[in-house]
Amino acid sequence: MKLHLVRHPQPEIGHGLCYGASDVTVAEAELARVQARLLAAGLPGSLPVVSSPLQRCALLARRLAPATLSFDVRLAEMDFGRWEMQPWDSIPRIEVEAWTADLLHYRPGGAECVLDVARRVAAFIRDLRQAGHAEALLVCHAGTIRLLSAMQGSLPLEQTALRAAGTPHRIAYGEIAVLEV
Repeated sequence: MKLHLVRHPQPEIGHGLCYGASDVTVAEAELARVQARLLAAGLPGSLPVVSSPLQRCALLARRLAPATLSFDVRLAEMDFGRWEMQPWDSIPRIEVEAWTADLLHYRPGGAECVLDVARRVAAFIRDLRQAGHAEALLVCHAGTIRLLSAMQGSLPLEQTALRAAGTPHRIAYGEIAVLEV
């Protein structure tokens, strides 16, 4: 299956904030910029479009393909619990160190762990394959894209999740990645 993965446009929030599951919005100009880029690339065309329901993804997805659009919460970014919308610099160092010491199981802010997110993303991909789509466009988040990229091999899910968590974040807002899964 061929996946066109689109990271959401840059949200309207302050620099340096933790905002995984927070439902933040996007400026009109940023939405228009990313939409124009996708349309210039011929996307979505007739592809089914599946989006995270968080508005930074949903606003773009609704513009691209209102007729073929569906939302799936399993594409949402990781929930950082009480860390959400906090400046990264204000999160207690001991908590950040605990997370880096156990990327797979530690629950930042008391919410999800990386393995939880990997399980839901893997379940989404399994269901998408079973639906019989040869190709789809997904509007989602950097963490989701990193997990999907790491899932291309045949590693156990725990190792895949660790690979994704250990991959440096270099996915630009509005970036398009194409994967064969």
